[in-house]
Amino acid sequence: MRRVLLFLLFLTVCFLGGFLLSLFVNRADIPLTSSEPLLRKPGPVLAESDPTSHLTPEEVNNIRIYESLGPSVVNITTTEVAYDFFLDPVQEQGTGSGSILDADGHILTNYHVIENADYIHVTISDKHKYRAEVTGVDEVNDLAVIRIKAPASVLKPLPMGSSRDLKVGQYVYAIGNPFGLTRTLTKGIISSLGRSIKSKGGFIIDGVIQTDAAINPGNSGGPLIDSGGRLIGVNTSIFTTSGGSIGIGFAVPVDMVRRVVNDLIQFGRVQYPWIGVSGQSLTAEVAAYLELPEEDGLLVAYVEKGSSADKAGLQGGDRRVRLGIYRLVIGGDYIVQVDDRKVSDQSGFTSYLLNKKPGDTVRVQLYRNGRKLEVPLKLLAKQRSQTL
Repeated sequence: MRRVLLFLLFLTVCFLGGFLLSLFVNRADIPLTSSEPLLRKPGPVLAESDPTSHLTPEEVNNIRIYESLGPSVVNITTTEVAYDFFLDPVQEQGTGSGSILDADGHILTNYHVIENADYIHVTISDKHKYRAEVTGVDEVNDLAVIRIKAPASVLKPLPMGSSRDLKVGQYVYAIGNPFGLTRTLTKGIISSLGRSIKSKGGFIIDGVIQTDAAINPGNSGGPLIDSGGRLIGVNTSIFTTSGGSIGIGFAVPVDMVRRVVNDLIQFGRVQYPWIGVSGQSLTAEVAAYLELPEEDGLLVAYVEKGSSADKAGLQGGDRRVRLGIYRLVIGGDYIVQVDDRKVSDQSGFTSYLLNKKPGDTVRVQLYRNGRKLEVPLKLLAKQRSQTL
């Protein structure tokens, strides 16, 4: 029994000795005089990198344009109520874009966006929707101003630039709502300047900006913006063979907007220059049949009493004739040129005068009884009508 107890005591001493030895070995690499704590503190936290540091200056400007000017662009939805054969109401809806003009809630868009609309609603960047009323329209240049009653604090006007010094090749941005996708940014360049296009109302718009920035249905009425963040045009139409953008878009220049927008807000219409002439466009065959001295020109049918054309002595026709499918009033003056611009039809003559101001004087070259004359005409102010 004694031997068993001695053996157990021996095993206990060996176990305790091994345990103490292992503790000594594990701490052998730590100097006894070291002041370093046994639990190390975590290392320094790495600073977060600049989230824009990997972007190019061009990308930074793209982001700046969108973030700063996106709230100035609105989504316009229109509703037109028609009636079917059974007199049941049928609603047709459309979409477009617009730019906030001022803190009073005036919004610039295209005339064709709100044309014939029974109800107009505007959604701003904070998702609030407002009922809009038409303030003024300009069918000639396809422009319109509508107004919403919203707090000034949520309205961010878009800064206006100038279209006078634009250059082909400079960057431009379009913000709008193509196919109902709100506040979409596209980028391109100015492809050409001084284009002339026909509006949906049939009028010729001069001085139009051409761009390859993607413009699609729903972009109409939205802004074309330069790289400085200024409005330089109103996107109005595209040339397309497929219904979508192929890189040929057109914008009404902002200098035209500046010329008409105050009239639209103040009078609801534009005060256009007026001379009081109603003319007839002719084909080359008709001009030859009437033995006119030039094949391109405008045959004056009527002259309005009291107009500048009347005061200058312009003469309208004195008899009606029918030539094939044409019904004409003949015997009046035949206008062939205004200032330095040839006149070939009514739309060209109209467009030239509409780019003038009331009070301006133009020189009209015409034929009367085979004799060529030049007549100065002072343009008067009048709201747009079919008679110029």
